[in-house]
Amino acid sequence: MQQIRFDDVTALQQRVGEPWSPWGAEVTVTQDMINRFADVTFDHQWIHVDVERAQKESPLKSTIAHGFLVLSLVPHLRQRVDLEVIGFRNVLNYGADKLRFLSPVIAGSVVHARCRVISVEGKPKGTLITEEVEIAVVGQERPALTYTMLMLFQP
Repeated sequence: MQQIRFDDVTALQQRVGEPWSPWGAEVTVTQDMINRFADVTFDHQWIHVDVERAQKESPLKSTIAHGFLVLSLVPHLRQRVDLEVIGFRNVLNYGADKLRFLSPVIAGSVVHARCRVISVEGKPKGTLITEEVEIAVVGQERPALTYTMLMLFQP
């Protein structure tokens, strides 16, 4: 694993344009997780929480995870095995440039993620790293979602 200091903008910029990182840790998206997410977000749409109805009426014959539930797994799933940014005191979620939900995640699916650095900018309050994250169901080529996230690493 390559370790690069957050304030070594030149070294971090050399990672821009590289191919995807290896796939990271895997997480099983259970019906219990989906139900608990529905409770927290007040989104109890039947396609997520009504197993019997989904088996009868959904074209997928199963409940599916909320897109935002899958997105909420990013902090765990995006942990890279090929790059570690070090030496910072704090990292802030600075926002998002793009989010697309491309494929459903059926209850019981196992998901994983991979990442790539899109841009690196030195800022007065730290280093802004923009990274594209792709989350997919293990064994499926089409991603469940793609997300371009901005992180501000601060001294």
